[in-house]
Amino acid sequence: MTDIPRRTAARTAKLASLPLGVAGRVAAGWGRRLVGGDSDHISAQMMARSAEHLFAVLGELKGGAMKFGQALSVFEAAVPEEFGEPYREALTRLQSAAPPMPPADVHRMLAEQFGRGWRTRFQDFDEVPAAAASIGQVHRAIWRDGREVAVKVQYPGAEEAVLSDLRQLSRMSRLLQPLAPGMEIKPLINELRERMVEELDYRTEADNQRAFAAVYAGDDKVRVPKVVASAPRAMVSEWVAGRPLASIIRDGSQQDRDAAAALLAEFHYSAPARARLLHADPHPGNFHVLDDGRLLVLDYGAVARLPEGLPRELTIMTKYALEGRSSELMELMRAEGFVRPGTTITAEEAMTYLSPFTEPLRTDRFHFTRRWLRGQAERVGDLRRPEFDTGRSLNLPPQYLLVHRVTFGTLGILCQLDADVPLRGIVGTWQPELFSGEAPAAGG
Repeated sequence: MTDIPRRTAARTAKLASLPLGVAGRVAAGWGRRLVGGDSDHISAQMMARSAEHLFAVLGELKGGAMKFGQALSVFEAAVPEEFGEPYREALTRLQSAAPPMPPADVHRMLAEQFGRGWRTRFQDFDEVPAAAASIGQVHRAIWRDGREVAVKVQYPGAEEAVLSDLRQLSRMSRLLQPLAPGMEIKPLINELRERMVEELDYRTEADNQRAFAAVYAGDDKVRVPKVVASAPRAMVSEWVAGRPLASIIRDGSQQDRDAAAALLAEFHYSAPARARLLHADPHPGNFHVLDDGRLLVLDYGAVARLPEGLPRELTIMTKYALEGRSSELMELMRAEGFVRPGTTITAEEAMTYLSPFTEPLRTDRFHFTRRWLRGQAERVGDLRRPEFDTGRSLNLPPQYLLVHRVTFGTLGILCQLDADVPLRGIVGTWQPELFSGEAPAAGG
């Protein structure tokens, strides 16, 4: 592979093979059942092959296709168990794996970004990538001052490929929906498309990482690597590595999983208050646990800028839902645009819909499980239940979309960890008014 496959027609054909492949396997499965095949065995084979196909296509294309797969992987805990295991394995692999680009392309990109004498910046440079992701890959190296560094190099053709992929995936969202039972595919793709232009410029990512590193310097719970150098399509930062979160999810002890989950929750809820930023790419590939017990956080290409911290309206809505104050909740939701104009929804219906999401904050500790998350997805996604109709009357205003996705992505990881988390105390530290007396007026 010399770079990301660039031709739109070729990429579109590969992406189109996903829903067509699933449809073909379903048809073949029905045929085998008609001639007496075991239905459970056939279904298991069909899902395993669909998962392998999903990984192969999204991983080979990289770009926006792989970014979509990584975003999808956060929500695998919501996938019904009968579909879950094959997709869990395939999507987890997408969090940190992709076919590497040849050394010649790496050299060319580094020469373009840092000049023809780029090698003089390093004492040593490992030609074999240490990690590969959606729009770039990482090489381990020794900087000229002796520091061990990570060199992130963007794939040639990444911008064209990313935007093309996400346009095509958006058009195919209805066909792709069977790949992700219980999730809304199109809003996820559209939001990714809006964020990716910014993420393609590594100078912006470097600035974001510097801001986080300054805030969390010397922190006893979070480690952010320092940036050493940056350019539009390449960046260099300190090399730091620990135990990947995906490894802890797969085979960590309960103590390991609980500790990692508490660190992740602390980082997510503290960042808006401390950094006025929110790390907006929450998938397990971006987190490691270090030997000293801290959470290593990687990849700052996607962030939400929150100059006033977490929007107060979200805190107050959560407070009203916790306290059962349905009329005040409805009044605030209408004022902030969370209710679609012209729809009829009562305060009690809104409370019934939202209140179960606050369950993790009602006790000192909450056990996050895949079963709990699946229950929430089924509760609001089952068209036979009243919550489904309620959901159609609700709207997520654009200014809250990214915060919402990142929060639920983080909760999805907590469920993958199957962790017992003191979430109420963590959230209360950074949103004290949530558990105080009267809530102040929104925007006050």
